Amino acid sequence: MVQLWYMDSSSEDQRLQHHRTPQQFADLDQIKKETGVLYWKIDPNSEDGEAALAKLKSDRGYNYEDVMEVSKNTLQNYEEKIKSFFKEHIHTDEEIRYIVDGSGYFDVRDASDRWVRIQMGPGDLVVLPAGIYHRFALDTNNYIKAKRFFVGEPVWTPHNRPVDDMEARKDYVQKQKNKKLTEE
Repeated sequence: MVQLWYMDSSSEDQRLQHHRTPQQFADLDQIKKETGVLYWKIDPNSEDGEAALAKLKSDRGYNYEDVMEVSKNTLQNYEEKIKSFFKEHIHTDEEIRYIVDGSGYFDVRDASDRWVRIQMGPGDLVVLPAGIYHRFALDTNNYIKAKRFFVGEPVWTPHNRPVDDMEARKDYVQKQKNKKLTEE
């Protein structure tokens, strides 16, 4: 099962786990509820996994996909790209990543603006809603291969924080407020 934890505030190597002392794990269901982040575990090496992935893509309207391989040997301007992935940012569309090999972290902000680290490996699929502040880091294995899914034409543009005045961010914040009101 995927592991999530609240991060320490260290600026040490982003590839390290950055657990707090003592460790403070996060609950997946609570993080989903607070942030709108969605998660599935889908076996990348089975027919059932292929069928589940095809159904998910159809249900959510993902009609474009590509594969991104991140390592020193496969990514041009590796050091520059790794730094840019780790800058806190939003996108105007969902960010969908399905890990087929390797491992890494997606960090998202919870409702209290604390960093939650999501440890990703083969079979993990995450959907980050448009407008959520997040970032990505490789772990110490320095390798990940992921399928990226999109609705329509792919948009990869990151908008670095602060961008609270962007429509995608305003919409995200309003949806989270509305969700919280309906739950009370």
